Formats: sequence, C-alpha cells, structure tokens
Amino acid sequence: MRTDAARNRAQILSAARSAFLEAGTAVPLEEIARRAGVNIATLYRRFPNREALIAQVVVDGFGIVLDAARAAATSARTDPPAAVQAFLQSVVDSRDMLVLPLIGGPQTDAPEARELQRDIAAALEDVLEQGRRHTMIRADVTAVDLITTAALLCRPLPHLPPQQAAALTARHLGVFLDGLRPDPSITLPPPPSHQEMADHLLAGPAESTPSRNGRD
Repeated sequence: MRTDAARNRAQILSAARSAFLEAGTAVPLEEIARRAGVNIATLYRRFPNREALIAQVVVDGFGIVLDAARAAATSARTDPPAAVQAFLQSVVDSRDMLVLPLIGGPQTDAPEARELQRDIAAALEDVLEQGRRHTMIRADVTAVDLITTAALLCRPLPHLPPQQAAALTARHLGVFLDGLRPDPSITLPPPPSHQEMADHLLAGPAESTPSRNGRD
C-alpha cells in the first residue's frame, strides 16, 4: 500500500473510531470522511460499505486487547497477579481506542474478529494457569472473568468528574485483584463459556443506517 493510501486509511479509521464512540455507528459516513480530511470517494475506496468500516474498527480494538493479553501471558511466568493487573490496566488505558461489543460497541460477523477473540481467551488462560500452578489465583477464575471485568472497568459511571471516575476505576480494580486470591470457603457460580459469549456478541449484524447517497 502506498504511503498516502496507508495514511488515508489510518486517518479514516481514527475518525471512524472517534465518531462511533461519540455518536454511535449510525453517524453519516460523510462526517467520518470530513473528520479524516478525505473525500467520500476515498473512504469508499478503502471501505466499500459501513459494515466493512465497522468491522475493521472492531478488529483493530481486539488487536489492542490481544497485545495486552499476550504481554500479560509473558509476564505471568514470574508474577501472575501482577500480569492480570497489567492486562486490566492496559485495557482501561486504551479504552478510547476500543470500539468493541462488550463495551457498548457494534457487533460484527467478521471471521478475523472471532479469531482474535479466541486468541485473547487463550492468552488469558495462559496467565491464569500460571497463577493456578503457583496457587496465587483461585482455580475457578476464567478468561471470561478477566474479559468481563476489563469491559466493566472501561465503562465508568456517568456524570462523574474524570478524576473521581479514575479513582473509582482504580479502586474497583484493586477489589477485583484482591478477589483473585484462592479462598476455598467461597464457591463462585459457573460463568458462561468464552464460546457462548463470543457467539452472542458477534452473531448479530453491525448496526447500520443508510447515508444520503444510499451507498452504505
């Protein structure tokens, strides 16, 4: 891909991500093109319809989460609880880059999204297995728990000043990490499987509304 084409693509994706987070995926594609500093024809050359653009934004978000999960899997060899903390904090710090189904984003049936979800779950299970092996993380915690907690931490309570919202996020992260410690006196209810969650989150069509020119 030529340098200018790659730059246009990156600008379109950045503009789409911001617009989707602010106004949802029904935002006119002309508005995304305007924010990206390109004309609408350039946008359509890169992404033939709204669904293709949404799918790529979602896939990019999963890629960010996967990078954090793989980094945690590596560091878990020496300190599994710290690896969990680093993963969750990394996802929270990246939340303005994430347009994902579990945090209110659109659904997509893109095969790449499903593959990334499986890779994320596998990396997080590696983290947890290290913790179980060293009796540092309770045996009944699963990748679904880490993924769900990351999603909840990425959605702070509304109407709070940023400083208070950040303080609550840090506090709730600490509460969760403390709850990872093995405690045989507490039995957790079984979670849904990762496959069940993925099927529900990715099964539906991406939200779409036609633009004025009818091309999306």
